[in-house]
Amino acid sequence: MVSYLLAAYKVSIARACSVVGLHRSMWYYQAKKDDSEVVAKLTELAEDLPTRGFDVYYNRIRTEGLVWNRKRVLRVYRGMKLGMRRRHKKRVPTRIQQPLETPGCLNEVWSMDFMSDSLSDGRRVRMFNVIDDYNREALAVEPGLSFPATRVTRVLNQLEEEIGLPKVIRVDNGPEFISKEFTAWCERRAIEIRYIQPGKPMQNGFIERFNRTFREDVLDAYWFEDLEQLGIIAEKWRYDYNFYHPHKALEYKAPCQYASRYSKDLDPWKEKEDENIVKFIPV
Repeated sequence: MVSYLLAAYKVSIARACSVVGLHRSMWYYQAKKDDSEVVAKLTELAEDLPTRGFDVYYNRIRTEGLVWNRKRVLRVYRGMKLGMRRRHKKRVPTRIQQPLETPGCLNEVWSMDFMSDSLSDGRRVRMFNVIDDYNREALAVEPGLSFPATRVTRVLNQLEEEIGLPKVIRVDNGPEFISKEFTAWCERRAIEIRYIQPGKPMQNGFIERFNRTFREDVLDAYWFEDLEQLGIIAEKWRYDYNFYHPHKALEYKAPCQYASRYSKDLDPWKEKEDENIVKFIPV
């Protein structure tokens, strides 16, 4: 009625409201949509399913019997800025299969890989393993809660100071090994990175076999309380593996017996026994 009076008689809003007995504030009032239930439900879904998007949330809402309009839910969803940015998967370049051949000398080809396990408190732990393909020597068995590329290169820098570096490093296509940090580190040292094909772990068969032995002898044999304990036991095992573990492929000799790079006059284990750290001494 107020709208009619305004259009037909050109009166003021105050006069039109007075004629029909309507308070002027009621003319200006606009009902506000109460979306508190929708906000609460979307907040709950976002906390429980943080990696999902609108379609999953809306279908779950309908499954629960809530008959909210799709456009309404979408409006609230956008207002809460819950839209996910699409992350494009980094494509791995095509890898050419390389034959797994035993190199002819030390420091010609190294193989590297990661293993996963957990501590007694449930925390996930990773092992970074490095071996020399020539004599199957374990060069590093390094534990850590996380192992970004910067830490990988830090371990390799330490090996460089102790025994030098290889001409080739064989790895899988893990994020640490395809990172700019690692590839640039290898490029500066003229090291060829030999990637295996995705889904073909046996193309890195030397270290896969090493990982199996390490898991049987260490990870599956002990219950570790912390990283320090794991590191001590892993280093003790590494020493025993390098000096006393026979390999059929090495004429039933241990790696350092088959081809040693260390002084025979020094026992590195006794020298570092008090520190619980094995540090080999180059010849």
